[in-house]
This record gives sequence, C-alpha cells and structure tokens, in this order.
Amino acid sequence: MLLNTARLPAFLLMSLFAFPVLADDEDTAAICAEAEARYVDMFGHPSADEDGVTVVKMYKYKFCPENLSVPVGTTVRWVNVDKRTSHSVILKEEGVPESDRLFPEENFEFTFLTARPTQNYLCGPHWETQKMIGMITVTH
Repeated sequence: MLLNTARLPAFLLMSLFAFPVLADDEDTAAICAEAEARYVDMFGHPSADEDGVTVVKMYKYKFCPENLSVPVGTTVRWVNVDKRTSHSVILKEEGVPESDRLFPEENFEFTFLTARPTQNYLCGPHWETQKMIGMITVTH
C-alpha cells in the first residue's frame, strides 16, 4: 500500500520521516546494549563512569546513543567498540575536519563551546551507505 502524502499537513508529513519505527528502536536498543557490554569488556568499567567526558560508542554502524543533549563545555568522546570496522567522526556544523579513522578501542574527542540547536554528527565512511548518523544538541 502506498501512502498518499500530498494531502497530509506538513507537521504530520515531517513526523512520518522524523521518528523511527518501533522495531528500529528495539534493534538500536539491543545494539547499544551490546556496545556498552563491549565497552566494559575493553575498558573494565561502564562508559558512564568516564570522568569529564560524555561517551558515544560506535558499534555495528550505529552511534550509541544516537541522540545526545549536552551543556556547553561538554567534551564528547566517540569510541569505536567494533571488532574489526573503522569509523570516523564528522562535525560539519562545528567546522571540524573529519577525524582520523578510529580502529577498535580508539577514540576522538571534541569539546562543544557554543550552544547549538540539534545538529548531525556522521561517520565518514558509513553515513551514506549504512545511515550511521547521530544528533547532538548543545544547550546553555
């Protein structure tokens, strides 16, 4: 069945494409739980126990968490917890060049010094083919 979107209000049309389906949410939650377990195996403690940084894990072509809200001054550390795949981080709105390729257990850090509305962060090699895209909001 095809959905005729021509007669839908703009806000409803946008919400159809802005919110993932529940099955995707469940898959992402399971992948992110695996990512956290890998992090603990690699570093010996939960990612939330890291001092002075907010950790985003990169695993199975996902950012965990995919959506993040942090206050100005927060340092975010992206950590590759995959077994064999390399990833990178692109922060286009921040004007930061793409990070080097991050191999398993490697990380990239960036400190957000300016409040910004929601912006994307991308994995250079996987954002188009695997839709490896995260979103961050930097608040006052």
